[in-house]
Amino acid sequence: MTPPPNPASRPERVGLLRYLRLFRRDILSAQPAKLYRAKMAEFRTPFFRSYLINQPDLVDLVLKERPMDFPKSGRVGEGLRPLLGESVFLTNGADWQRQRRIIDPAFEGGRLRDTFPAMVAAGKAASARLSEGVTEIEAQTSHAAADVIFRTLFSIPIEHEVAAQVFTGFRDYQRSQPVLNLAAFVPLPGWMPRFHRARTKASARAIRALITRLTADRAAAIAAGTAPDDLATKIMTTADPETGRRFGTGEMVDQVAIFFLAGHETSASALAWALYLLALYPDAQERVAAEAAAFGENPAFSDMSKLTFTRDVFREALRLYPPVPMMVRQATRGERFRNRDVAPGSQIVISPWHLHRHALLWDQPDTFDPDRYGTEAGRACLRAAYIPFSTGPRVCPGAGFAMVEGPLLLALLLKDWRLEPVQGRAPVPVAHLTVRAKDGIWLRLHRR
Repeated sequence: MTPPPNPASRPERVGLLRYLRLFRRDILSAQPAKLYRAKMAEFRTPFFRSYLINQPDLVDLVLKERPMDFPKSGRVGEGLRPLLGESVFLTNGADWQRQRRIIDPAFEGGRLRDTFPAMVAAGKAASARLSEGVTEIEAQTSHAAADVIFRTLFSIPIEHEVAAQVFTGFRDYQRSQPVLNLAAFVPLPGWMPRFHRARTKASARAIRALITRLTADRAAAIAAGTAPDDLATKIMTTADPETGRRFGTGEMVDQVAIFFLAGHETSASALAWALYLLALYPDAQERVAAEAAAFGENPAFSDMSKLTFTRDVFREALRLYPPVPMMVRQATRGERFRNRDVAPGSQIVISPWHLHRHALLWDQPDTFDPDRYGTEAGRACLRAAYIPFSTGPRVCPGAGFAMVEGPLLLALLLKDWRLEPVQGRAPVPVAHLTVRAKDGIWLRLHRR
């Protein structure tokens, strides 16, 4: 049986400049194979030290037990700030806490039920756009995930003129923006230029201008009492319970940018890989199709309970291909990890990519096995070594949203289509802003 594709690992020892070039091109293939067995690894540069931690109790310490002692590293934000500004993805401390107090209520369980019809509409539209023959499925899942975001956030479909322009802009940004730029590796003073590519800055400006237009229009509708009851309205009308402040237009633009990047890019990535895995494993595909056939033409939110295997397929796709492969935190004080001193300012790298495939934690970690979550060992790993949405206070606020959207779209697509891999075109995972395929994910589609 063909195993799921995995990127090649680099040689054990390479020079610093060679490593930085590999890292800038693709995080995944820049790492040595030993990280899939290591509990901790140290990486030194002339400017800082990084520690990758693969030990569940250390991951819990950083993300759950003492998260304020390990804020998000500003180095990662260097590459994303032109687009994301001061969004909740990049802020720390009191600013981040205030933003989460405003954002989190929009993603509570009851709101998922309210947004479900919009998700169904987007899934049906995605299926209708497909045609028989060979297609690059990442482009299709990007379109579908963007449609979900626009319908649930602003109550407009992807066909809306501004929505279509934002979608095109994000696609250009994804292609032009490396994961890290020079400022991520070399500490630079605040006044010094950040060396962003001209295309990256132009894409960010265009996207933010379009989002500003949508946000300003919504603010006017809220003032007039004509705004729809969607996620944007909920967030923009929610006051911080401690300060009474709401998001202004500028701050809301920052938040919409990360909602789109996190909710669109990550969902599109996970959905594309899930579809490829189902094409690679026909028996699993038919089990999903059987659940989808019993799902009904106009499913209700309560029908999601019928998609038990489909949910586990999506869960397994997130394990094998976590959309955000690495998270970086910074130690604010001296620590001691595994009998090793960690100096203040050190970068703490938590890698869902390596944790999810760790040979000492998972049974057959490189194998596609959705049924593993029905075993005690699988459930234990799910609790201890599975963090596609991070964990602790900084868990993605849209995690519950994604775990409804993913299985739902899989069911709606598999209800209508049968998938086959295209010979000679096995995808190679690479990490840019999210885990994507180097040359796309190509599938052959047959109408059921």
